[in-house]
Amino acid sequence: MAQLPFGYEIEDGVATITLDRPDKLNALTFEVYRRLADMFYRMRFSDEVRACIITGSGKGFCGGGDVQDIIAALFERDTKEVIAFTRMTGELIENIRRMDRPVIAALNGTAAGAGAVIALACDLRVMADTAKIHFLFSKVGLTGADMGAAWLLPRVVGLGRASEWLLLGDGIDARTAHQAGLVTKVVAPDKVLEEAQMIARRLADGPTLAHSMTKRLLNGEMSMDFSSAIESEAVAQALLLRARDHREFYDAWAQGRAPKFEGR
Repeated sequence: MAQLPFGYEIEDGVATITLDRPDKLNALTFEVYRRLADMFYRMRFSDEVRACIITGSGKGFCGGGDVQDIIAALFERDTKEVIAFTRMTGELIENIRRMDRPVIAALNGTAAGAGAVIALACDLRVMADTAKIHFLFSKVGLTGADMGAAWLLPRVVGLGRASEWLLLGDGIDARTAHQAGLVTKVVAPDKVLEEAQMIARRLADGPTLAHSMTKRLLNGEMSMDFSSAIESEAVAQALLLRARDHREFYDAWAQGRAPKFEGR
């Protein structure tokens, strides 16, 4: 694998991606977008990865697209090229959502613009109590509906909050984000990664096939009517009732020991 423009490591089934441009608030470049989208696609099919964390180095999570590398450069490109870029940014978010393994955002600092949407696309979010999230697109003359934000955010916090945050573009502090259900845990800045790792470890050690099916159904049922969702869940649960992990749970219960799940 060629040198990556961000940190990547995997340990005992937990993959950690670290955005690594701390002097630029981990702002994204064309290359970082492309390689991140590809990485999340590959992890979707990797038996090694059972859970994933994405975080940032330095004081911030991600400040969005780099002003010079992306915003200025796009003024020199034609409409076809700009559309190709915006489709690529959406591809990254779709690959995070379609990755069957749980993805946790460890928000060590500011998550703005595209950084906010990357965090939103994750399944769980741990946020520093000093951090803020900014869906700031409208403040720079762009639609707040970017990279799937207008589809995802109302489903997480409701239409009212989503409308407020996407239209006004104001920063959302950790307390507000937690109360609205946008983040899972709020901790001190030096505890963010540790807390995310604890959650990731719990997920990686658990029944990952069950986690995968849960995420698939959460995604799929958003566009289903209720009867279709009931049927989808019935079929999915029947399959998992026949899976090895569920049998392992039963055998462990009968023998009075902790189960050892294999993701099968």
